[in-house]
Amino acid sequence: MYVRHLSMRDFRSWRSFELDLPPETTIFVGHNGFGKTNILEALYYLTTLRSHRVSTDAPLVHHGCASAVIAATVEHNGRELTAELTVNAVGTNKARINTAPARRPRELIGILRSVMFAPEDLLLVRGDPGDRRRFVDELVAQQGPRWVAARADYDKVLRQRTALLKTAGAVMRRGGSDAASVISTLDVWDGQLADLGAQITAARVDVLEALRPHVVTAYAAIAPHSRPADLRYRPAAGPHLLPVPGQPAAIDEIRDHLLAGLAELRGKEIERGVCLVGPHRDDIDVILGDQVAKGFASHGESWSLALSLRLGSVELLRADGIEPVLMLDDVFAELDAARRRHLVEFTASAQQLLITAAVADDIPDGVGGRTLNIDTVTDDTGRHSLISTP
Repeated sequence: MYVRHLSMRDFRSWRSFELDLPPETTIFVGHNGFGKTNILEALYYLTTLRSHRVSTDAPLVHHGCASAVIAATVEHNGRELTAELTVNAVGTNKARINTAPARRPRELIGILRSVMFAPEDLLLVRGDPGDRRRFVDELVAQQGPRWVAARADYDKVLRQRTALLKTAGAVMRRGGSDAASVISTLDVWDGQLADLGAQITAARVDVLEALRPHVVTAYAAIAPHSRPADLRYRPAAGPHLLPVPGQPAAIDEIRDHLLAGLAELRGKEIERGVCLVGPHRDDIDVILGDQVAKGFASHGESWSLALSLRLGSVELLRADGIEPVLMLDDVFAELDAARRRHLVEFTASAQQLLITAAVADDIPDGVGGRTLNIDTVTDDTGRHSLISTP
């Protein structure tokens, strides 16, 4: 799989961008803030429908514009598809496939498969649970639009149920006669939250189980003298949600456990006005030896673990017969010589490799391909980026 052509309009610092990309290595060189990462971010957005840097869409749109457009023509096994997304600063995004309007943006999922290596990956080990949940959800999303829809529906139910919990708290405090009606409505939302939450939890557990051996192998290769690495899903509702190792997660059983947890903690939820049960509170333990790595792993160990998670993601896609587009965003400057060498060796077989670097000297020996320079210019439309050959 590779991106044959990428175009952008009013995306981040790019007012206009058109570039043909061959199935080989392309290196984008430019100072920080010049827009090189924005190129990779646009492709990553088409892969996952989210940015790896921000949680909302407004910052993706060029200052003063109402929307941005990203379009990528992707070739895979002799078939060519063009995925186009209009990113609106306010409102719902719009998608097109081969110029035909798509019903929902999530229909773009699966056209482009990519894996991004970035400095932010250190958060997968040292960051909050939300960083690790996002990592696993992105792997789940690449399985198809169905899982993206389930997650979007879950988020809506979670917001509505949280609002109802706050209402229930107010009703209970003043002793209103409508308490029974509020509790009955809460029962309905409990069922929906458990249904969707079970689907999300099961998909995460299954993906993590498939990813785990690849991460273990990758870490052993990167840090052969270190303690072994491992991964473990940690549900907030308790370990009884997890299936027997080697068996797929049972959605019905997880749903029943979630319903029981919601019933058990309902009083606390109403008192606090927040939902305390569900996959939005789960975590993924990144383990080194017999301890969770966060809080005690060294800087080098943390980088090795983060790198292993990304390498494992690539192997997971390859196991499904897909060669993803690999993107390295300024990561060589963050790695020592041994980790650089391992990453160069691993990515040498990629069909398409896209790399960004602040200076050409950051690129290790042995990385070939063409180099493109990124610069900026200011005119009557503002400051924006330009691309040129050396």
